[in-house]
Amino acid sequence: MWGGDMNTVQPITKPELLEAIKSYLKEKSDRDYFLFVMGINIGLRINDMLPLKVKDVRDRNQIVIRERKTKKEKFIPINATLKKEIDRYVAGKKPNEYLFPSRQLDENNLPKPITRERAYQILQDVAEQFNLEQIGCHSMRKTFGYHLYERTKDIALLMYIFNHSTESITMRYIGKKQEHYANAMKGFGL
Repeated sequence: MWGGDMNTVQPITKPELLEAIKSYLKEKSDRDYFLFVMGINIGLRINDMLPLKVKDVRDRNQIVIRERKTKKEKFIPINATLKKEIDRYVAGKKPNEYLFPSRQLDENNLPKPITRERAYQILQDVAEQFNLEQIGCHSMRKTFGYHLYERTKDIALLMYIFNHSTESITMRYIGKKQEHYANAMKGFGL
């Protein structure tokens, strides 16, 4: 499965690593950089991000989508960090352009969005560059969740955002269960 199973890919938990990845991607490709920055700042699934167009984010305070997986309408606030990046990234772009254009053209000779497979390849390049394991498309969503939890400690909010039914599912999803287990084992021995 492209992007790995949601239970096997992990969030990127270290802020300094996030900054290093952003710097690396910014040098390589503005599109790939923006994909990563957007992914870690809004927590959408990759299949909900890729079809977004300039008009969906330009001069907006929130993104409105119908989730492909749940079919639910969702309103995602755009934080100040992402707003700044959106304004920079979409400057000079046409409203109907995809945010993440590929080289493939549609019937109107306009670029189609990149595929999930291409997004996965971008993240695998990052994983290789930074010697990371268990990284895939879903890592951006999990990274968003991990850092929002670290900032707010509001598990109910994350359950709502991710549409999870239990705290345990959400804690496992953002890697906190494994982190808690690993920390408990430090210095433990019989």
